[in-house]
Amino acid sequence: MTNPARRPDPAEISLRPVTKDNYEAVCDLPLPPEQQRMLADNCWSLVEAAYNPGYVVRAIYLGEQVAGFMMWVPETAERISIWRFMVSAPLQGQGLGSRALQLAIDEIRKRPGLREIEICYHPGNEGSCRLYARHGFVEQGLDAEGQDMLAVLTV
Repeated sequence: MTNPARRPDPAEISLRPVTKDNYEAVCDLPLPPEQQRMLADNCWSLVEAAYNPGYVVRAIYLGEQVAGFMMWVPETAERISIWRFMVSAPLQGQGLGSRALQLAIDEIRKRPGLREIEICYHPGNEGSCRLYARHGFVEQGLDAEGQDMLAVLTV
């Protein structure tokens, strides 16, 4: 979905912790119908993070507006996996996701000993494929379950 509105200034985009003040806005973020079957529910992701040490959740902000959500988890001491990444339907197509992904990569790279960041996506999601490739992720083939494409960024 492309929004004809102006592209936001990258300085307006930030990642912030999910807190008691913004978790409801994160849970209420809408997706287009065609993406709903491809992405896990944000509320479920917040529950997962609450009960699994090391899981990191971030709200994507556009100015002071909650605009998206990300979650990454440590797979090993050398590998972090971005499990969740979404931008609210009305804000898609404005470059927000690309800037948010770069901010996440920059934050994740600070982890000592990190060698790889991985991400999975639905093989039919061409927008995700192009976005991740622009950020240096290289497709590795389908995941162990044969359902999602696995892409890796060497850091």
